[in-house]
Amino acid sequence: MKTTSKGIALILLLAGLIMVTIITSFIPGQLDLTAENNYTLSDGSKALLKKIEEPIVLDFYFRRSAEEVPIQFKNYATRVEALLHQYKSAGGGNIVVNIIDPKPDTEEEEEAIRSGITNQQLPGGDNFFFGLKAIQAEQEESIPMFNLQRESFLEYDISRIIYRVQQLDLPKLGVISSLPVISGFEPGMMAPGQQPPEDWAFIGELRESFSIEQVAAESNELPDDLDILAIVHPAGINDPLLYEIEQFVLSGKPVFIAVDPSSYIQKSSMNQQQMMMGGMPNTSSNLPRLFDKWGIDYDPTYFVADLQYAETVSAGRGGTGVRYPAWLSIDLLSDEAPPTAELNRMFLAEPGSFNLQDDSELTLTPLIESSEQSGRLTASLLNFTPPDALARQVDPTGEKYVLAGMLHGKLTTAFPNGRPPVEEGEDEEDGEEKEEEEEGEFLTESVADSTLVLVADTDFLADNFSVRRINFLGMRGMQPLNDNIAFISNILEYLAGSEDLISLRGKGTVVRPFTVVRNLEMKAQEKFKEEYEDLQGELTEVQAKLRELQDQQGDRRRLVAGSEVRKLIEDYRKEEADKRAALRDIRKKLREDIESLERNLALTNLLTVPCLVGICGVGFFLLRHKRQKGSQA
Repeated sequence: MKTTSKGIALILLLAGLIMVTIITSFIPGQLDLTAENNYTLSDGSKALLKKIEEPIVLDFYFRRSAEEVPIQFKNYATRVEALLHQYKSAGGGNIVVNIIDPKPDTEEEEEAIRSGITNQQLPGGDNFFFGLKAIQAEQEESIPMFNLQRESFLEYDISRIIYRVQQLDLPKLGVISSLPVISGFEPGMMAPGQQPPEDWAFIGELRESFSIEQVAAESNELPDDLDILAIVHPAGINDPLLYEIEQFVLSGKPVFIAVDPSSYIQKSSMNQQQMMMGGMPNTSSNLPRLFDKWGIDYDPTYFVADLQYAETVSAGRGGTGVRYPAWLSIDLLSDEAPPTAELNRMFLAEPGSFNLQDDSELTLTPLIESSEQSGRLTASLLNFTPPDALARQVDPTGEKYVLAGMLHGKLTTAFPNGRPPVEEGEDEEDGEEKEEEEEGEFLTESVADSTLVLVADTDFLADNFSVRRINFLGMRGMQPLNDNIAFISNILEYLAGSEDLISLRGKGTVVRPFTVVRNLEMKAQEKFKEEYEDLQGELTEVQAKLRELQDQQGDRRRLVAGSEVRKLIEDYRKEEADKRAALRDIRKKLREDIESLERNLALTNLLTVPCLVGICGVGFFLLRHKRQKGSQA
């Protein structure tokens, strides 16, 4: 009888679980426990949906019926579907979602191809579609192919086409740079077999949201119809163009400026022979005339070295990694400013810093700051100082340095006499026409509060430090290494007025830095730093003496070395081995706390669930025993 009762109870329990699952599927709302809130629409998406004036149809194309579709695509498609239903629910009737399986030789397949959805070929020959089309009235926008490497940008990509399908024209972005951020490739100019240069990855990302126009650093004027301006590593900008930039800012239009005390990308493009023959080139950038007038204190001869945010780099062939305080991996960004509120990690290479002068009328909102374990060093040290030696020169000041910030307020002109004359040999006709047009009609102060974002680094925009280019199933894509590209996109979209899209970038990268481990490493290095350096110095001295004895013996190899020399060499070898063993012990001590943490985490992961189950079982037994005892009484 007892066995029958248990069987019935088990069947009822399973039936109850099935009923709960069915009922909860019809209950609106969800509980999202992911660290990045990957399954919850952000406030930016919800605000964007509230502004829709005409219904938008979202057609999601995916070949779920194809057996050869890789499982990772099927899992990703399930997430896309779930997120689209979130849009439909939050859209209040303005979002219509259609899930379409474009099978071969059907109208759905033809419509997918006509809409620009990418047709991938599976190994068995079937067509494979995985894209999204947004339609509003006669406007269409699409995601040709959902890229697995952009899964962290999924919500942004969907919200972006919802935003763009409502826009007739993209805002126009002017780009001024002395670096080759825009390739300028011209067909027919490349040698056979040579790969054409590509735009930097951040430019490709910005083309999705802006109409980009390149402005040469040697130009004398800006296009009249720019909505926003981005200046990256300004070197060689003449006064007429500087005047144009200032007038652009004074008119109330936003500007993004990135300067650098030492451009690693510019240095790496020069060969060693050029550097030795011509001396160390100037790879810094600055806008001193404007910065001084605007009350911005920036010195391009110094960079910020940070022990806490230092990136680990290789110490050479066979060497262990060392922390390089000139390359910073920063995981604590401003949560007060919209562009950085939800970003996780930025990488800056050899950045500078800036602040406001006492008499400046601007307000500064820091976006990226160094830690208190940082200090400023002369930029010339970067040319020949090894990473470990550079770390020893850092003397933390306990001060946080502003590496990137947003500036807001009234500005006055640095050109009180108006447009400066065009220098001889430049485009004089255009300069004269512009001068005549603006004679007596130039701005001397901001017509409204001016807004600009300043970053004291340009290398963070380079592909080397922001993305990994990949080729997957015939698709060329980019995998974000950090939030560098998300940062520049957020900033420019914010400055251009598309604030609703900003929060969507915060789910950029799923890589979580091990801050506890990094802090343990830093404390251990501080603890054993002096002892390690003393031992390393003694080892170097012993090795030098040993080499000297061996060289002397080699010069006299025709003679038999005396017993004293042989004993001395043997003693030095033993001493060298002892020093190396001592260094190994120190390196082992450096890892002790970290290895202990790893063991504790592994033990916690193994015991947590069994302990919870055990506690629940004991609680259930005690409760049942108490009820039985009460019923018997």
